[in-house]
Amino acid sequence: MANRKVVRITPPRVTVSRKPRAAHLGPEKRRPLVLDAALLVFLERGYRGTSMQAVAEAAGVTKPVVYECFPSKDKLLLALLDREEQRLMDAILEALPKNPSFENLEAVIASGLSAFLAAATQATDAWRIVFDSQHGSDTVVAERVRAAREQLIGRLRELVVLYLETLEVDDIDRKSPVLTELFAGVAESCARMLVIQQFPWTVTELASYVASLITRGVKRS
Repeated sequence: MANRKVVRITPPRVTVSRKPRAAHLGPEKRRPLVLDAALLVFLERGYRGTSMQAVAEAAGVTKPVVYECFPSKDKLLLALLDREEQRLMDAILEALPKNPSFENLEAVIASGLSAFLAAATQATDAWRIVFDSQHGSDTVVAERVRAAREQLIGRLRELVVLYLETLEVDDIDRKSPVLTELFAGVAESCARMLVIQQFPWTVTELASYVASLITRGVKRS
């Protein structure tokens, strides 16, 4: 029997293409993404309902990654407050009159209130984070919110003092804080009407109407 020659067939080599692994994002680059996710969770669930696990799920990462960026829930929310406060305050403080003329008080109030409301309605998420997060929050977050409010009230108090000086009002140091708090409370209530309760008013309409009401009372005081 003739010897048969065995031919071995080597199958062709198949090259498997592998996608390159995504570059690992360090904490510094990951933090803004985590804050964006935290903002969504906070707006949907509030302070009590926001957890590190919920933020991780919203960000598409694991909970240890969130902790790598922020060591605690309070640290995370404080960083979120810092960011959103800066956005809102920059817009409001930039729009407030720098050297107002008080010859027409109603126009000054309407202009300032319009600036405040415009900033709030153009950055509704920032408004809710900065001014509405004290409800149900722990002490550390509530204190941070109060500090943000004081920054704005400080600028408003300067305008109030200037106005009272033009009227040559007595006892300005005693009266200016009262008037400032009244103005601030009205402004915050108006913003809440537009942003949270969605009253059917435009910024200009509401600012003009409130300015007319305030002016009548201020001029008689």
